[in-house]
Amino acid sequence: MANQAAATSSTRVSFASLTSQNIGTVRKLHSVLFPIKYSEKYYQDILRPEYERFCQLVYYNDIPVGNICCRLENRDLYLMTMGILAPYRSRQIGSQAIQRIIEAASSHTKPKITRIYLHVQVSNEDAKRFYERHGFKEVDIHENYYKRITPRDAWILEKSIENPDKSL
Repeated sequence: MANQAAATSSTRVSFASLTSQNIGTVRKLHSVLFPIKYSEKYYQDILRPEYERFCQLVYYNDIPVGNICCRLENRDLYLMTMGILAPYRSRQIGSQAIQRIIEAASSHTKPKITRIYLHVQVSNEDAKRFYERHGFKEVDIHENYYKRITPRDAWILEKSIENPDKSL
């Protein structure tokens, strides 16, 4: 019985690749989570097959509660957006999502990903602390990064990726 309960509690969070059938859900989540309107090109790009492991819908008990979307830039993985709806925060859902992306980046071989980086609006201390708890470090401030929201500046955070086959 105890094992069954443990298995049940670990299955609360699940992930799904983005498809043309669920991209509308991603659009709705973005409109709630982020103060920025994303272009049609953004939504087309995150559906690209090569981003399947890096762009995911996040579910809690089969309810879509967030998403994470990244793109490859040479040997870097740029975390474009990550958000979890407010009522579902503090349940380790975001931690599971970022860990999933870190693992996907670590095991990616063509090309080998050497770092993940992202921008966080300088007023968003909670997000900055979240990423720092997951091994990201502030490396710079990008002034006037945001054009239509204030404050306009963003911290640039990054995390080096250790590839499992480094010893080969």
